[in-house]
Amino acid sequence: MENQNTYEKPVTLKNILKFAVPTIAMTIFMSFYTMVDGLFVSNLIGTDALSAINLTAPIIQLVTAVSTMLATGGSAVIMKKMGEHKSKEAKEDFTFLILVNVLVGLIMCSLGYLAMNHIFSGMHLTADVENYCIQYLSRYLLFTVPILLMNNFTLYMIASEKASLSLICSVTGGVLNMVLDYVLIAVLDMGISGAAIATGIGYSVTAVVGLFVFGSKKSLLHFKKPVFRFKVLANAATNGCSEMATALVTGIITMMFNWTMLKYIGEDGVAAITIITYVLMFASSLYTGYSYGVAPMLSFYYGEQNHQKLKKLVAVSIKVISVISIVTAVMSFLLTRPLVSVFVRPDNPVHELAVIGNRICTIALFFIGFNIFVSGMFTALSNGIVSAILAFSRSFVFMLITMLVLPAILGVNGIWLATPTAEFMALCLSAAMFLKHRKKYQY
Repeated sequence: MENQNTYEKPVTLKNILKFAVPTIAMTIFMSFYTMVDGLFVSNLIGTDALSAINLTAPIIQLVTAVSTMLATGGSAVIMKKMGEHKSKEAKEDFTFLILVNVLVGLIMCSLGYLAMNHIFSGMHLTADVENYCIQYLSRYLLFTVPILLMNNFTLYMIASEKASLSLICSVTGGVLNMVLDYVLIAVLDMGISGAAIATGIGYSVTAVVGLFVFGSKKSLLHFKKPVFRFKVLANAATNGCSEMATALVTGIITMMFNWTMLKYIGEDGVAAITIITYVLMFASSLYTGYSYGVAPMLSFYYGEQNHQKLKKLVAVSIKVISVISIVTAVMSFLLTRPLVSVFVRPDNPVHELAVIGNRICTIALFFIGFNIFVSGMFTALSNGIVSAILAFSRSFVFMLITMLVLPAILGVNGIWLATPTAEFMALCLSAAMFLKHRKKYQY
């Protein structure tokens, strides 16, 4: 069977990249068109609207957190079963988890509409920024279910060896998003509401294609009459809890960044953070894409108990991540001014803030890649507890410490140093966990 033969091929850099390159390209493109959203909003509407997108981000991350957990954790559980040659069970579980995601989407959408007015009114924003926040989020929430399905189908397409199709969907959705950004904002004058609708429609492409792909029995994974297995749901939740924790605490930390910047500088500071976030997200997408790409291989070899292939895959991955880390850090530092200038004119006070901040935050790129890979590796090996410890410590505990301490000592520069300092602390913990569990998993 062709699908099985791919997993049975020798573990070489070439074969690994066949899995990883499409997912790297996909995550790069997804981050790229998120940046384009910011580009259109900042240039056609203004930096207040750009600040609003960042202020709504924590709520959006909260809405998608459970889905992210089920997608990453479910993929690990299902591909482990495929490696154990329990394909019928894997397909039943896959269908069941997709239905759970739809239910989660409906619930989170409803809660989002109920809570958003109270949240933004309590942040003491200017009237314009608060209005932008409500407009953006109210339109974005309309697409909650398609966006959650997109999160899931992206990973399951990769696991089903359809990473190239997933890339095509992402590119198509991204191009559609960009076109609609211009049409809805510049031509139809829909403002920030148009940006939210364009994003939602762009994300929905993968959801629609996924329904057709997984509706076909020719796919390695496809819809089958679901069977409720509480253990599967519990395992998916446990394995993916690190990714959910990351999504949740990222939202919390984003709010802390916003509040701290509002305290020290004001809404210009929030706009500067938004620009830096785009740059870091674009660079980090390389690590995330690679980790997503090799995760099904890690799960499959673990389920198959093929320790030789598992060890080779991890060793090659560490080398790949190291190279990517050095290249992205150097490029981010050298291209800081051109990157920031794309979003805001040099005469805008936000420009210099973002330039200084990005150059300091770039240090984090030396550490982020290893942290993302190790956390994702433990998820793929069905050790959600270790993965959750790493993700929670990295995204919340260390960030909370650095955000409370460094700004109090160093002011605004302390805010920028918080991310690289937290990532270095996380690197130390990731390395310790990696070495501690090496004998157990024989990687």
